[in-house]
Amino acid sequence: MRGRLLDLSVGMNGKQRVTIELDDDYAEAFGELAVGDVEVAVKKWRRRRSLDANAYAWALIGKIAEALPIGKAEVYRNAIRDIGGVSEIVCLPADSAKRMKEVWEGRGLGWQAEAVPSKLPGCVNMVLYYGSSVYDTRQMSQLIDSLIEDARSLGIETADQGYIDSLLSQHERNSGNDA
Repeated sequence: MRGRLLDLSVGMNGKQRVTIELDDDYAEAFGELAVGDVEVAVKKWRRRRSLDANAYAWALIGKIAEALPIGKAEVYRNAIRDIGGVSEIVCLPADSAKRMKEVWEGRGLGWQAEAVPSKLPGCVNMVLYYGSSVYDTRQMSQLIDSLIEDARSLGIETADQGYIDSLLSQHERNSGNDA
């Protein structure tokens, strides 16, 4: 849910109080949750990708896979590894790497884990790639741009830039202008 932090104050008991203004109606959830302790998580709001942008990405993936002797899954996974800002690097004990890979990649087709050597003895660095299901608009735009570049290099016709821009800005029109 999208909102804005308005105020931070300290109550008579010395505890901090945060006032948040919400864009959506929270009355029902508030009534259910106000009777006890709750878990609180506040993070920077980002626009999510639109489902139409996702459908266009998969249409491009299908066309690229047809033109190459590889499957759609490999096209998708390669495209994810080719863009920036959709991975983390973690250092862990080498004997944990196999299990980490299994757990991470179990989250979906685009979720990938790649082991690379570490300078620390007995450790390995894991590059953890996020699947596009959690991409925001900027990240989805990077994925689609990469797929368009691949498609054009294979002589595959792509949508005009106006249509592509409309897919990527659809959520912005529906949710406001903040990134």
